[in-house]
Amino acid sequence: MGEIEVNYGSTLPTESLKVIAESVGIGNLSDDAAKEISDSATYRLKLVLQESKKFMMHSNRCKLLPSDIDNALKVFGIEPIYGFHAKEHVPFRYASGGGRELHFIDDKDIDLIEFVNAPLAKLPLEISIRCHWLAIDGVQPTVPENPPSVSKDVQKLECVDPLNKLKKPIDKEVSGRPSTGKAQKLRNVETVHVKQLATHELSVEQQLYYKEITEACVGSDESRRAEALQSLASDPGLHEMLPRMCTFIAEGVKVNVVQNNLALLIYLMRMVKALLDNPALYLEKYLHEIIPSVVTCVVSKQLCMRPEIDNHWALRDFASRLMAQICKMFNTPTNNVQTRITRVFTNATNSDKTALPSVYGALEGLAELGTETIKVFVIPRVHMISDRLDSPEVTQNNVDRISGNQIKHLLCKILTPVLKITHSPPDNLEEYKKEFGSVGVQLHAAVCKARVTTTTQSTSNQTVTQTNTQSRTVVGRPVAQTTSNTGNPQKYVLMSQRPVVTQTPPNKTVYISQQSIKSEFQDPSN
Repeated sequence: MGEIEVNYGSTLPTESLKVIAESVGIGNLSDDAAKEISDSATYRLKLVLQESKKFMMHSNRCKLLPSDIDNALKVFGIEPIYGFHAKEHVPFRYASGGGRELHFIDDKDIDLIEFVNAPLAKLPLEISIRCHWLAIDGVQPTVPENPPSVSKDVQKLECVDPLNKLKKPIDKEVSGRPSTGKAQKLRNVETVHVKQLATHELSVEQQLYYKEITEACVGSDESRRAEALQSLASDPGLHEMLPRMCTFIAEGVKVNVVQNNLALLIYLMRMVKALLDNPALYLEKYLHEIIPSVVTCVVSKQLCMRPEIDNHWALRDFASRLMAQICKMFNTPTNNVQTRITRVFTNATNSDKTALPSVYGALEGLAELGTETIKVFVIPRVHMISDRLDSPEVTQNNVDRISGNQIKHLLCKILTPVLKITHSPPDNLEEYKKEFGSVGVQLHAAVCKARVTTTTQSTSNQTVTQTNTQSRTVVGRPVAQTTSNTGNPQKYVLMSQRPVVTQTPPNKTVYISQQSIKSEFQDPSN
């Protein structure tokens, strides 16, 4: 009991106050002044602790928190102590010497070498101000900075349940009903008022925007086309114009396939890509116009005026990637988009009457749908396609011969990663010929090369790892290792860069002349 009474009536030590005074620049603090300050500070601390205890008790806690002390300080009109809310326990270390006893926080040691050699932080971006319209005459404009007028969820709900619009209250004046206030009974005449589910009336501004966008997307100015595609990919206010955009794409593909206008077909597919990338649009209601247009650019017999020169293969590859993206975004157990598209591509590869460019597009489309599609629908038909490519009808025709070479190159590209996994080494050339026909020679060489490349990369990685662990290296100069007492000569280790195995694809540069447009491209998506 005596110890408790002593602690209850204790005050702050004068030695501690002198140390605090020295820390703030007061060197010679007298004992009487320290005694007075100690009594006053002790009284104030007891008041703060008593008030803090009240907050603790009212919070039904048995542990005093720093927040309780902050609240007590606020009650007394004192600025709270911020920055001491530590989640972890803050230990204090004890030290004594020179007749003084101190408690201090143990700071961690900082390695200056690591601090100096650490990579520099990225420079922050410069502050810039950009303005946009929040509202014009009380109407919020549809710009990327503002939320879309019709969200994607609402568009999806209208697509799944078109009758949802009928559940909304309809104005009597708009619907055409009499506004007399009483419901008049019509005895002999039945009047039916039909309201269209979706109105597609565009304002003058929207009509002007539609005209400018379509002209820019299919025009000859590449800078305007890039701005138009960026607007299609990011503008949230295209919901009402989306039916007309899809109709424009569908009709444009129909006309330009007949005219074999490769450049405009590429521009239209880039429009489809921009609409698919727009996060504010839901295109499922318009797949009946988009999918036939994209499939046409994949498996059409002829897409350009000079199939032996023009690079229509790039358009087929790009359209195949678009088709795979559509299947990934909109395939459901109800519509079975991917199953139906796979059936279309498979029928094109099965028929002997299908043109070879169409076979190329169908194979590329199946390859973009995934590895399992390649295993099930492509590999079993390679032998049949190989026999057709070796027929005299194909070898004697220049266009068919070029198409056959493209198909062989495509088969090697898409089948090599799959065969490297499904076929265990060693690879037998005769087995490849028996399974895949004449294409088996190229497939065997490609698979063997892929295995050698993989082995070389793994071996080089192991070698570099062992070298780094066993030797001492310095960039840019040899390092002399310390010699032993036996008189061995010095050893010099030169740092060598890690070998990188790369395959440089051949550059494809094709000049397309359509309506005095001369363009050079490798991928329509660029």
